[in-house]
Amino acid sequence: MTSANGSANSAAGGARRPRVVVLDYGFGNVRSAVRALERVGADVELTADRRAAQEADGLVVPGVGAFEAVIQGVKSVRGDEVVDRRLAGGRPVLGICVGLQVMFARGVEHGVESEGLGEWPGTVEKLPAAVVPHMGWNTVEAPEGSVLFDGIADERFYFVHSYGVQHWELDDDVRDDGTMRRRRPLVTWAEHGARFVAAVENGPLSATQFHPEKSGDAGAQLLRNWVTSLR
Repeated sequence: MTSANGSANSAAGGARRPRVVVLDYGFGNVRSAVRALERVGADVELTADRRAAQEADGLVVPGVGAFEAVIQGVKSVRGDEVVDRRLAGGRPVLGICVGLQVMFARGVEHGVESEGLGEWPGTVEKLPAAVVPHMGWNTVEAPEGSVLFDGIADERFYFVHSYGVQHWELDDDVRDDGTMRRRRPLVTWAEHGARFVAAVENGPLSATQFHPEKSGDAGAQLLRNWVTSLR
């Protein structure tokens, strides 16, 4: 699936529209993410083609369902290799929902531990809340200097999940951004039963636990902020 206008110069004034691939690993409702990215100025392709995913300006890793199923789906199309190579080259990747979770080292669901992509240390575990899933709108605590939350730090975002990362385990200043400086990872938090990681910005790798494509105007602005950063 591609956008209606695939021209690299289709934006207003002839400006180049960033090319974004949404990784298609066979399941999950990702059409809304594709449409949302198109609306904020990206040329979008939904594909499992590794070359397209590697060469795009931005790669989105969506995720709906269980950690183990998503990680197996991503690996089935060698998406783990694509993510690793893109990040090694400083090329942007955005994970959404379970697409955030699988960036961590491991997930534990129903007593079963599964290995994640390991881009960040940490464990995805069940939220210790009286009611799960955590479903609905919630505020976030975004750090100063966030690109994703620029102009929308006080807004609410739409969450649907029972599991999350409750402890950030990565030491500060460990990912080189390619400019011979090391930038501190920016971690956004939310709360449902306990504090959990709602988003991360760590060099070329960003991710959100909530669904920006389902988060109304605030989610659209977050995606716009990310797409704009690709130019």
